[in-house]
Amino acid sequence: MGVKLGPAGVPLSCKGRTIVEGMDDIIALGLETMEAQTVRLIQPQHFEQYWQAGVLANKADFEMNIHGPYYSELLGNRVERGRSLAKIEATLQAARTINARHITLHTGHYGDFGRGTAANEQVANIFSSIVERVHDIWHDDEDEFPVFPWIKDGTPSKIGIETSGRQELWGSLEEVIEVVNHVEGTIPVLNIAHIHARGHGRMKTSEDYGELFDMVRESIGTKEFYCHFSGVEHRTGNAMHYTQIKKSDLNFEPLAEFIVEDGGWLDITLISDSPLLEHDAMYMLQNIDKSKHKQLERKAREDRRRALAAQTGTSVEDLQRREEEMAKLRTQGGKEKPVEEAKPEPEPVKEEKKPKKKAAASKKKEEEDVFSFDEEDDDDLF
Repeated sequence: MGVKLGPAGVPLSCKGRTIVEGMDDIIALGLETMEAQTVRLIQPQHFEQYWQAGVLANKADFEMNIHGPYYSELLGNRVERGRSLAKIEATLQAARTINARHITLHTGHYGDFGRGTAANEQVANIFSSIVERVHDIWHDDEDEFPVFPWIKDGTPSKIGIETSGRQELWGSLEEVIEVVNHVEGTIPVLNIAHIHARGHGRMKTSEDYGELFDMVRESIGTKEFYCHFSGVEHRTGNAMHYTQIKKSDLNFEPLAEFIVEDGGWLDITLISDSPLLEHDAMYMLQNIDKSKHKQLERKAREDRRRALAAQTGTSVEDLQRREEEMAKLRTQGGKEKPVEEAKPEPEPVKEEKKPKKKAAASKKKEEEDVFSFDEEDDDDLF
């Protein structure tokens, strides 16, 4: 099982704002990847830090990824499509420079195509041309990059098609898988928050994640997954905005449980899209570690149970059943105890019902008795 975690961009806690400084902080946190953000436009002055990041990623065996422009209109008219492809071209150039393993791209609105085969065919044709372009960039024999060994010896970046989180945007899980099946060199980018929102809150249990990853594996035959994760606020099947994980109905614990319990075959990169970036990436790492500890504790109990069964000649199932019964009794006993302690003592009730004609000495005697009773009760408590 391989799981790599990292933030979408330079960490919030990073004092510097360059990609290289962000990588240093990410490595110091024990994370293994990041996704550089080129969501609007790449400025020429940024390329100096890009090649520095590429050299560091190559030397440190650090997985770099890159995100293309958010506002693509690949299904728009000729002008809109051309403008979007120009931005994507700059992202492809930057991806080569930083040695990005994955390039995440959006498609945009359905436009005049609407949903259906025509839109999917158009998207497939566009991404086929993008895959050809990224191969041309990496295998340009006229360029000499002695400082970039990954370009001459490595493989081109994989083009990732991200699932969308809104109904009016192309990119449902089924649409993405269909296009990836027809275009070699592309991969699905599973944005779990988008899938959850578009599915009206569908990702709730570890079984839901099992069905998701099994479906993708059976459809495109891969064990490598590139995923985004974040909390999300959603309504009527649409993602409104990202939130921190703890403030969302999309919990990470079920995914961590699936990865540890049933995801031994996975090779997965998890990018934190949360507003808390590296903080929620660390939160995800902690949850995976907790799931691993639970798994180890359960295996230790099972081994101890088998050893005891062999010694006593009892079946493992009988020992497990007895343990469950004892745990149930302990739980019931813990619930009944507070009720017994909360029962009112009868003495104060009797005292209120006594006639008022008693002498002062008698009253003093009763008060002494009452206080004496409380002191004895205190002794019992301690």
